[in-house]
Amino acid sequence: MSNLLKRSFSGIIYVLIFLFAILFSKESYIVLVSLFSFLCIWEFSKLIKFNGFISYILFALTLFLMLKKTNTYAIKGILIITILSSVYLIYQLLVKKEITFINDREKLGLMIRYIIFSLLFLVLLPIYQGEYHPNLMISILIMIWVNDSFAFLVGKNFGKRKLFVSVSPKKTIEGFVGGLIFALIAAFAISKFNLEFTTFNWLVIALIVSVIGTVGDLVESKFKRQANIKDSGSIMPGHGGILDRLDSLLFVAPFVYLYINFII
Repeated sequence: MSNLLKRSFSGIIYVLIFLFAILFSKESYIVLVSLFSFLCIWEFSKLIKFNGFISYILFALTLFLMLKKTNTYAIKGILIITILSSVYLIYQLLVKKEITFINDREKLGLMIRYIIFSLLFLVLLPIYQGEYHPNLMISILIMIWVNDSFAFLVGKNFGKRKLFVSVSPKKTIEGFVGGLIFALIAAFAISKFNLEFTTFNWLVIALIVSVIGTVGDLVESKFKRQANIKDSGSIMPGHGGILDRLDSLLFVAPFVYLYINFII
């Protein structure tokens, strides 16, 4: 089987499982994203050479507490920490500074701030005003997939200027702009069917998804480049690991959660 066929087949299976879990029930969504989260933690642990089960225990325990009460000061505190940590990772990316983690304590801190906390907000993302909104999650996924697809297509056919060659040589400025434009178009279309937010708010969400999602992809690429590996795992033929598939969504989740719960 050619690499393209493998990539297409595994990608379709991934999308169908994700959509089914979202639409079936709140519980099935939480179970699937929790499973994805454990895989992401496992892959990132290998990437930074961190051993131990504490990361899995911390994720499960914190998720249980956050789901038990989704409107607490603790969640706001964790959100602030996650956003600040993400901003610092963006700074390290932009100044081309190596992301260092010398000992297990620093590795665990990075794991908590970058992976575990972000995954928690991915679980909480479709829970808006105390209610589970599957269409909200599907809309965000559509924007991410549209952005990624058109960034690839535009970049491949028209890309000339590299976006961030030191981390991801294949990404281009033209591809980034193309992905952003089509994500905004998708958001405009979504706003006509999904009336939870205004058209303006959907366009802002698309802007967050496109810009922050691209940065999230670059941040994960930086970690892989530092570890001198191509993919975070091999669970998805043609795509790599689950972290490779969720890197954009992982980085986007806290920022979209912040916007829809505290800014709108």
